[in-house]
Amino acid sequence: MSLSVIFLGTAGSIPTPKRNLPAIVIRRKEEFLLFDCGEGIQRQMIQAKIGFHRKTKIFITHLHGDHILGLPGLFQTMSLWNRRNKLEIHGPQGIKAFVDAMNQTIQFTLTFPIEIFEITNSGVICKEKQYEVYAVWADHSVQSLAYALIEKPRPGKFFPEKARSIGVPEGPLWSKLQQGYPIELSNGRIVQPEEVVGPLRLGRKIVYTGDTKPSEDIIKLADKADLLIHEATFSDELQERAQKDKHSTPSQAAKVAKKAMVKQLVLTHISARYKDPNILLEQAKKIFPIVSVAEDFMRINIPLSGY
Repeated sequence: MSLSVIFLGTAGSIPTPKRNLPAIVIRRKEEFLLFDCGEGIQRQMIQAKIGFHRKTKIFITHLHGDHILGLPGLFQTMSLWNRRNKLEIHGPQGIKAFVDAMNQTIQFTLTFPIEIFEITNSGVICKEKQYEVYAVWADHSVQSLAYALIEKPRPGKFFPEKARSIGVPEGPLWSKLQQGYPIELSNGRIVQPEEVVGPLRLGRKIVYTGDTKPSEDIIKLADKADLLIHEATFSDELQERAQKDKHSTPSQAAKVAKKAMVKQLVLTHISARYKDPNILLEQAKKIFPIVSVAEDFMRINIPLSGY
């Protein structure tokens, strides 16, 4: 199953000619998981050729304007496109009051239902058949969350030759074994799944920090992630400013990635002062080499492992 990350906005606080405000989409098959929703999000979605009708969940990290002010425009555009599918919104306390205020004061008629989930505790906040979304508290100037999309383990690799060698006929019994169930042959022999199936294959894991200082909770959340998307608002020279505003520098983000043993790091939430982000890239590379700086409309595909 395809799993890709599309960066719709990579700026911090204010937009620039090349960067919109924070928004990241994770696409799983025909489902979109949108993390944060900066202003102008619907234009970014059009530019990225993302539709407005798909099954969609939105996860808001915190209630600073650059992360939520795209919601009114997104709602209106979705309604003008006659969206009917339910829209889920997850976020910290206060997100329901914000959405309710929009619906009461802005003159548009929603064409789709909205379901809002306010997060009060860290842990699993969204459960689906094939994945879960976890949330932990980040360390920012307001109540803020970091999220992890974690796919559930997949069945191990099936070995047809082994199945045939012990007399398991091709067909439904193969599928049952791969799903982890023992089967009985016509001669009475019980075949256990581990005789013909390899170990479970781990699902993929993507972590998005939102705005935060370096955090032990985020290090734990990001443990062995396929992709860590970490803010790096200020360069290392402005570490004191980052500390004061509860943001991170490239070196700090790289240390989080190294401690968490992630496969890949992407820096985002880039301050408008950095017209050339290479300074941020080079600072992070000194600590964690597999790193890039996000650009608007950049896409990263996360392949399945264990084949």
